[in-house]
This record gives sequence, structure tokens and C-alpha cells, in this order.
Amino acid sequence: MDNVNISTFILVGVIIVVIIAFFKTIRIVPQKTAFIVERLGKYNATLEAGFHILIPFIDVVAYRHTLKEQAIDVPSQTCITGDNISVEVDGILYMQVIDPMKASYGINNYQYASTQLCQTTMRSIIGKLELDRTFEERESINVHIVGAVDKASEPWGVKVTRYEVKNIEPPISIKDAMEKQMRAVREKRALIAESEGDKQAKINRAEGEKQELIAKSEGEKMKRINEAEGTASEIERVAMATAKGIREIASAINEKGGLSAVNLRVAEQYLNEFGKLAKTNNTMIIPLNLADISSIIATATSVFNATNDKEKMAVE
Repeated sequence: MDNVNISTFILVGVIIVVIIAFFKTIRIVPQKTAFIVERLGKYNATLEAGFHILIPFIDVVAYRHTLKEQAIDVPSQTCITGDNISVEVDGILYMQVIDPMKASYGINNYQYASTQLCQTTMRSIIGKLELDRTFEERESINVHIVGAVDKASEPWGVKVTRYEVKNIEPPISIKDAMEKQMRAVREKRALIAESEGDKQAKINRAEGEKQELIAKSEGEKMKRINEAEGTASEIERVAMATAKGIREIASAINEKGGLSAVNLRVAEQYLNEFGKLAKTNNTMIIPLNLADISSIIATATSVFNATNDKEKMAVE
């Protein structure tokens, strides 16, 4: 009975050893991962993604590294600017393992070493800048830190891809002063913008008034020109009508019986006008030969005859 129990225990022990040896022999490496294998305490190989078989109890996986890009938080630290102001600065470092063997044996902890190097480089750069420039030179700060850390981490088998400054926090008193300054700048810009707007509005109004006056003067000018042209046309038409009437009268006088009609018309007009004069005035001057109307007609007739004789001579 005792021999059976002993045999059973031995068999179970052998099975356990075989299972352990089996799991020690087989290694499956995930994608974007690298295993560093040591054989009897010495570097032997770098296992990449896939299925691998090791020698049990001789080959040991000593280090495991991810080959993905890593984002490492750089803790906040106090830096002194070039104008002696303390600011709290933190950031994020992006890096990637390029050579797993160097990352294993080149340094004890490449992540810690990289963050420390970022902080020391950050203090050095911030110390050369004034406070206002630290906010403006973020891109330049990032480039300098990447260059410094990447150069130092080359023996570690690590590649620094980029660095980003997250926050730059000045003291509360400085922050209040900066906010007041910004408010003053914004108020100044608002006043300038308002004054520029008022200036432009005045210019626009003056230009509008100028254009209005020009338009009014042009309108007045055209009005006067039109009125003058209308008056000239009216005078011309009246003159032409008068001339036509005179020509018609002259033609009628030269016809048979025309002179007698003129004599009669003159006498009639004479008597009418003299009658009007008698009605409107208490005192009037009466010609000596008022009763001799025939003499008046004879005088008017002689005037017409003289005029006709001159016209005939002119025609001949």
C-alpha cells in the first residue's frame, strides 16, 4: 500500500514537472512586443511577435518591452524664468523603443531617465526666457526638449518622437497682473476700434453730404439750363409769330383796299384809346385838331405810303 502511494506521488510530481517544463518551453509573443531571452544569465536572443520554443530551466525571459509609441507624463516642476518669476510647468513625452536589447541593458529605467532629462532641459530653457515669451515659445521649447532627450536616449535604444508642454502656471499674483494687463489691452483695442468706426462714420457722412451737394448743384444747373432753353425757345417762337403776323399785315396792306382798311383801323384805335383816357383822368390834353380825324388818318396813311415806297426801292 505504501509503495503504491509513493509511486502515485512520484507520478504526479513528474506530471507537474512536465507541465511546468512545457509552459517554460513555449512562448507566444504578442504583436508589437519584444521579449529578451537570457540563457544561463546571459543575453541570448530577442523574441519578436509569434511562436517560440525555449530550453526549459536554461532559457529565461528576462525583459518584456512594448514597441508601441508610449505617452509618458512628465510631472510638474518649478522653473525660474529669465525675469526671476517662478512658474509650474508640466508636459507629455512621446517615445518608442527601437532596440529592445539596448532598452534592457543600456539603462535601468529608460522612462524615468527620459522624464528626468525632460525636466532638467525644461528648467534650462525656461531660465533663458522671460515670462511673456514662455507662452509664445511653446513650439520652440518642445523642439529643444525633443532634440536634447533624443540625443541622450540613443544609447538606450529609445526614440523620442515629440514633446508637448501641457501647462505653464505662473503665481496667482502674476496671473492677476497679467489678466489686468490683458483687460487693459482689450479695452484699448475696443477704444481704438470705436474711434476708428466713428472716424469712418464721419468720413462717410461727409462724403455723403458732398455727393448730395454735388447732385443738388447739378440738378439746379440742369434746371436753369432747361428754363433758359425754354425761355429762349419761347422768345424765338413769339418773335417768329410776330414776324409772321407783321408779314401778313404788310401783305394785306399791299392788296387792293388794304390801305383803306388800315386807315379805318387806325381811326378806330385812336378813338378807343382816347375814350379810355377820358374815363381814367380828370385832366387831359386835347390836341388842337381833335375834330379833324381825317387829318390824323391822312398822317398815318402817309407813313404807310412812305414805308411801302422804301420797300419797293429796296426790292428794285
